[in-house]
Amino acid sequence: MVSFWQAKTTMNPVKPGAASLLVTGGVFRFTRNPMYLSLLLYLFAWAVYLSNWLALLFLPLFVLYINRFQITPEERALSSLFGPQYVAYKGSVRRWL
Repeated sequence: MVSFWQAKTTMNPVKPGAASLLVTGGVFRFTRNPMYLSLLLYLFAWAVYLSNWLALLFLPLFVLYINRFQITPEERALSSLFGPQYVAYKGSVRRWL
């Protein structure tokens, strides 16, 4: 969130078209989606805390859902906004890790 704030661009994942700058520094050098990765890790930690292996079954569903309904639309919007710059970024940084 600090990276977005410093770049003076939106951090709202629901409105990727409002982005004014492509943030590629900090944690974004390692993953294109650190917010979703952190949510996945929180869900994993919660499943471990609960000591419930069934809760672990939710993790792949979360990844599939986020990929389909959040990340793919975001990537389309960012590609149209930033063109070759975003394509190059996508080629050098993985979606998750």
